[in-house]
Amino acid sequence: MTRIELDDTSQSSAKHDREIAYLLQLERLLMEGLGSALVEEEIPPDGGRVLVVGCGSGSWALELASLYRGVEVLGIDSHPELIKRAQAWAWARNLQHVSFQVVTDVESLALPTASFDLIYGRLLSPCLPPKAWPRLLAECCRLLKPGGKLSLIESEGPLTTSLAVEHGWCLVSKALQRAGRSFSVDGRHLGITVVLPRLLRQAGLLDVRLHSCLIEWSQGSEAYLPGCKAVLSGFEQFRPLMITMGIASREELEQLREQALAELQDEDFCALWPLLAVRGRKPVSPDEFPPERDWW
Repeated sequence: MTRIELDDTSQSSAKHDREIAYLLQLERLLMEGLGSALVEEEIPPDGGRVLVVGCGSGSWALELASLYRGVEVLGIDSHPELIKRAQAWAWARNLQHVSFQVVTDVESLALPTASFDLIYGRLLSPCLPPKAWPRLLAECCRLLKPGGKLSLIESEGPLTTSLAVEHGWCLVSKALQRAGRSFSVDGRHLGITVVLPRLLRQAGLLDVRLHSCLIEWSQGSEAYLPGCKAVLSGFEQFRPLMITMGIASREELEQLREQALAELQDEDFCALWPLLAVRGRKPVSPDEFPPERDWW
């Protein structure tokens, strides 16, 4: 049985540190669980440009740049610490065609119109309130070249055999819903995967397609440790919100975390992390746009 070794971040009261830890664990889970599947997009030919929104420490952007040397890759994120890590890794791997920038407002990017062939983002919903999605998607449409693709991966959270993990994630969903930070009507889930295809169509994207994928992080699987750390760091990230929203007390959450840690280490523990990829295409010509859209 694999044991979980965690850095104890529960003593840190800094919201920023909790968020960084959570984002890093999510990034590691995606890379460990999906691997090269993350780059199974319609990669543009040599000379093309790819924008990675919310790139974190740059794992996917760096993987893409290492596989497609003729494609220019730009990763953006609001966390300077993560961008520094990404830049350091790019320098260490001598990847001169990938760059990273700190961007604090993803709804208004200081980048040229129609300058990217592919825009990619993953698990943006925990950090992006519902009202921000239409503005973000409009900005992505502006940045895409005619015929360019937008690809987003989102999730409602994990599915496990742990009662504590299931209950804890339910509390997270309720807190986000109560704070107006999810699309859920009742707080039982995040609601992003239900509305995301419609949001892309409303933004004017065509040929919207859905593709589901699963990361198994059961005991004994390759993604087990990243999955456990992602869940536990997620509990820490949203702990203050759950307390503020009156979802649970500090003592109740601490007991729940201890129970979850024990159940995660059960030799029969099983878990999946369902993901939904939603992809759309910017029209090639004005004739393809819905009547109310005009980006030319």
